[in-house]
Amino acid sequence: MATYLLFGKYSQDALSKISAKRTAGAAALIKKHGGELKAGYALLGDVDIVLVADFPDTETAMRVSIALSKQLGIGFRTAPAVSVDAFDRLMT
Repeated sequence: MATYLLFGKYSQDALSKISAKRTAGAAALIKKHGGELKAGYALLGDVDIVLVADFPDTETAMRVSIALSKQLGIGFRTAPAVSVDAFDRLMT
């Protein structure tokens, strides 16, 4: 499994539908596609929310990113992530 960060921006409609039930639905969608939601954070600034999730591959991460956008009304930018320890090993 590889780790991905999903950076989200709420639409006006999505803001009115924030709820724990919707969050659980997002986690279930990620799980349905073989992923695992590791963490989620609400932010201030240009990005409203960031999700940290593990996926089997990039194609799955892309599929889930689009599915979440459709389901939640949140536009996501998704990027692969490597831990700093793994990055240090790659660079030596």
